[in-house]
Amino acid sequence: MDNLAFREEADSIGNLLVPVEAYYGIQSLRAKQNFNITGKTIHKELIIALAKLKKSCALTNNASGRMSSEITDAIVKACDEIIEGKWQNEFIVDAIQGGAGTSANMNANEVIANRAIELLGGKKGDYKIVHPNDHVNMSQSTNDIYPSAGKLALVSLLKPLYKELDRLYQSLMNKAKEFDGILKMGRTQLQDAVPMRLGQSFHAFATAIKRDTLNLGRAEEDIHNLNMGASAIGSAITVDGYYLDNIVSTISEVCGEKYEQVDDLFDGTSNIEVYVKLSGALKTLAVTLSKMCNDLRLMSSGPKTGLNEINLPARQNGSSIMPGKVNPVIPEVVSQVAYKVFGNDVTVNFSAEAGQLELNAFEPVIFYSLFESIECLKNAIITLIDNCIDGITANPNRCNDLLEHSVGMATALTPFIGYIEAAKLAKEALKTGVPLRQLVLERGLMDKEKLEEVMSPFEVTEPHHFKKNI
Repeated sequence: MDNLAFREEADSIGNLLVPVEAYYGIQSLRAKQNFNITGKTIHKELIIALAKLKKSCALTNNASGRMSSEITDAIVKACDEIIEGKWQNEFIVDAIQGGAGTSANMNANEVIANRAIELLGGKKGDYKIVHPNDHVNMSQSTNDIYPSAGKLALVSLLKPLYKELDRLYQSLMNKAKEFDGILKMGRTQLQDAVPMRLGQSFHAFATAIKRDTLNLGRAEEDIHNLNMGASAIGSAITVDGYYLDNIVSTISEVCGEKYEQVDDLFDGTSNIEVYVKLSGALKTLAVTLSKMCNDLRLMSSGPKTGLNEINLPARQNGSSIMPGKVNPVIPEVVSQVAYKVFGNDVTVNFSAEAGQLELNAFEPVIFYSLFESIECLKNAIITLIDNCIDGITANPNRCNDLLEHSVGMATALTPFIGYIEAAKLAKEALKTGVPLRQLVLERGLMDKEKLEEVMSPFEVTEPHHFKKNI
């Protein structure tokens, strides 16, 4: 080994050789050696969030008189570079790690310290100039920095998800309007039920998406509450009064996003059910998306031997052996994303419950799971809109044919001829193929004008129909 290419660093465990050009230091290197778990380093948004917090801490420590302007300026400059996307490859710690996020925090501290040292004219590893713990981590603990960084990252990742949810809602509403005049048979438990309009199916999809978006927004509100200033367990040890009172407002200014300090710093450090709530909202959204995709697959089934009420855009060959087969691959992939989100939700629930006493040590896997759920849902929604929903077409003749050959309209007759008589007519119509209308008239159960009014397919799809005709 060429020692000229390395610098020697020491910690409480011992000494290690660190690549001389590396901005990370000994604690980051130890973590890399200890936690070869996912093969993925901490998320880029978490890196940016850590830099924003470190910048905010340096500014607040300077304002309180605890940190010199020279060191503050160097730390702030180093943080700004990371926020702009530089030095990402210097964050070498695995996304899932022991130590409650200490390794991720120290990775940030070391990269920022070494870059600040360089900006001040020193050489990497000369921590007499800027120290990862004494300066970059001043007034902080991993136990307030890491969860707060995770929350900042979650807020950033949710923004593009909201954008795609709004786009999905509009896409579904467009189809609701486009298909509003197409009658079809509604079904319950996969059996013929009563008539409806195809547009109503898509309107219902859109309504559910809007509700889930609002639910997600409510869950996000608590993510804006930070335990910054809590230090190790909530007692604010090593933290001065000015910092405690001003750190969160400084974070809000740096981030351009409103954050609040939690009312109880002990509670904010030890109890993390806010992630359970957020994960639950993501799971709920995943359920809605997968159920909708199940419906799209059924409605497009066939095309000759299934329902075939709608056509999904053909995106790729569906078989390596069956010529011409086209599968509903986009709804299928969305459902698979939903199943992944369900699993991540279980991970979040168990991890939040497993915390002991004043700290939960399992936030690394919580953040890993939440980040994955948010990004997978966002990407799934993008492909669902662009490669499926926007290109769906209807088969109105097929919808009408299925409707005409069903006995679903028997339900509309029950208020006028009774359930028993309507059931008899439905059974006979199924057996003989004689339309319900004809059977009603042959038996003189209703006059033609009233029958036409009651059995008007468009009328029975509106909620006011029953009251109007009783």
